[in-house]
Amino acid sequence: MASLYAFLYTLVLVCIAAVASAQLSSTFYDTSCPHALSTIKYAVRAAVAKERRMGASLLRLHFHDCFVNGCDGSVLLDDTATFTGEKTAAPNNNSLRGFDVIDTIKSQVESVCKQVVSCADILAVAARDSVVALGGPSWTVQLGRRDATTASFDSANSDIPKPTSDLSTLLTDFSNKGLSTTDMIALSGGHTIGQARCTSFRDRIYNETNIASSLATSLQANCPSSGGDDNLSPLDASTPSTFDNYYYKNLVNKKGLLHSDQQLYNGGSADSQVTTYSTNMAQFYSDFAAAMVNMGNISPLTGSSGEIRTNCRKTN
Repeated sequence: MASLYAFLYTLVLVCIAAVASAQLSSTFYDTSCPHALSTIKYAVRAAVAKERRMGASLLRLHFHDCFVNGCDGSVLLDDTATFTGEKTAAPNNNSLRGFDVIDTIKSQVESVCKQVVSCADILAVAARDSVVALGGPSWTVQLGRRDATTASFDSANSDIPKPTSDLSTLLTDFSNKGLSTTDMIALSGGHTIGQARCTSFRDRIYNETNIASSLATSLQANCPSSGGDDNLSPLDASTPSTFDNYYYKNLVNKKGLLHSDQQLYNGGSADSQVTTYSTNMAQFYSDFAAAMVNMGNISPLTGSSGEIRTNCRKTN
């Protein structure tokens, strides 16, 4: 019996150790690379100062990374002979950008600390710093992710929420990743910055009725019924490069750009939260920051899993 208790006690300790190793920490690089966060911050500031839209692009990279097999930097991998990466999947192809900025940041971080800081963590920190650079809230980024050694083209096509999704589908997509309804509605507020391609909203501006006629008319000038697929329009036409709550104000006035945007305010269960955010920016900021931490916790590789890439585009 004593040996059984000893075995169970050892098993408990092993389990506790495993859980602890899988937990992320805000102080992960304090000793191993104390200048990592400041290096990333200054690089992001420079990129956003050069082009404000880049802030939205870097935020989106982190989002699209986390929704495919967790926050593991897989979205950054180029195709290889053994796998097709995620860059050419439908939600990402001709849409995701900022890879060169991540390359620059990684190079700068490598010059400070060789093979210590993961590409996955760089994405998480760059997303936060981008939001701050555009006037939005800050939050404490949890760190310690490691990088995937493969990517999933199929999962990118199936798991990343689509601009044509209805509310029920969006709720399911986020729930499948362990994110709540509040998280989903708050994270959607990331669309207060950035732009979308004509192909993402063409059907809405020509065929949907829950859209302000003035918005539909103005968008049709830049997004004809055929052609102009890559023409861009801001997701938030009011303040397109400022991180604020105008995204929600727009939804209340039927001025959401994407079908999936307007679904958040269309007589359904999300209406109340959208209304709150449209009048209470502090609440939106608080919930968005919390949701970003929750999203950053989706299935990270930790401990001895994965690797620390020296080049974010390829495995070591």
